[in-house]
Amino acid sequence: MAKTLTAGKAAGARTKQDKRAYAQLGHNTWRKAFMQHYWLYILMIPGILYMLIFNYTPMAGLVMAFEDFSPYNGDTAIQALFGSPFAGLKYFEKLFTGPDFWRLLRNTLAISLANLIFAFPAPIILALLLNELRCKWFKRFSQTLVYIPHFVSIVIVAALTYQLFSTTDGVAYHMLVQVFGKQNAPDIMSDPKLFSTMIVGQNLWKETGYGTIIYLAALSSVDTHLYKAAKIDGATSWQTLWRLKIPNVMPSITICTFLTLTNSFKLFDQNVALTAGEPANASEMLALNIYNTFYGRSGAQWKGIGQAKAVVFFLIVVVISLVQLHFTRSKEVQQ
Repeated sequence: MAKTLTAGKAAGARTKQDKRAYAQLGHNTWRKAFMQHYWLYILMIPGILYMLIFNYTPMAGLVMAFEDFSPYNGDTAIQALFGSPFAGLKYFEKLFTGPDFWRLLRNTLAISLANLIFAFPAPIILALLLNELRCKWFKRFSQTLVYIPHFVSIVIVAALTYQLFSTTDGVAYHMLVQVFGKQNAPDIMSDPKLFSTMIVGQNLWKETGYGTIIYLAALSSVDTHLYKAAKIDGATSWQTLWRLKIPNVMPSITICTFLTLTNSFKLFDQNVALTAGEPANASEMLALNIYNTFYGRSGAQWKGIGQAKAVVFFLIVVVISLVQLHFTRSKEVQQ
């Protein structure tokens, strides 16, 4: 019995020593890495400060969703923000029982899903096609040609869309009239059912080239010896695509999927420039409605309702982003 207790104490002592050794090793490793790359950490400071000041500090305003905010509840903006009386979940109840929230959520989800189905795979397909080109000058010319629309302002894109599909002098609209007839030609600018088609079409034209460059960079980093080994093993082009190319661009797919989803939910400037929510707010999305509620309506209660929408909007984006990252990251591990 005494020997057993002695052995147990010795094992416990060794365990504590091992923990201290691992802790010291981890501390030394972190310290060594910091000393080797301390200039990189110093260069990160402006970016971190920018994020803290302009991205995270304004989030303090979310407390207005839980209080009866008034700018007259304090001598300063901070006192008014944190000195207003607590309102609980009153504004969230008004939000979920109101007539607008579910329509806005439906519009936003429809646009996000349409972008994920159509606008997301387009740059992958185009990058795979361009990667097979053997004529270098034509490949570079094609990359430049598809990348140029990314630099065009979304306001200009909206103006071009309006000019093309205007019912008075729009070239594209008159082509549709020739095909479908005057009575059946779709009026894309005023039909709320075609709003998602218009948004996705603009994203395809404007952002496909940007994603293509990212995927081409990922494909160019694949070791050429892997292609030669696959060819020696008798792999077909289809097998090389799914077993070699796609797994090697999965990190880029993860990033672009995340950006596509989050940007679709945060869609604001495109919605404003294109339709401003018209006709009759049928094409209004959640981000634009939050802006209109908070700044376009007078009265303290609308500040609370606007911030309640912002809180729900923030939680939806976080949940969807985490789910998407989980599935794409797990796919990377499997590959």
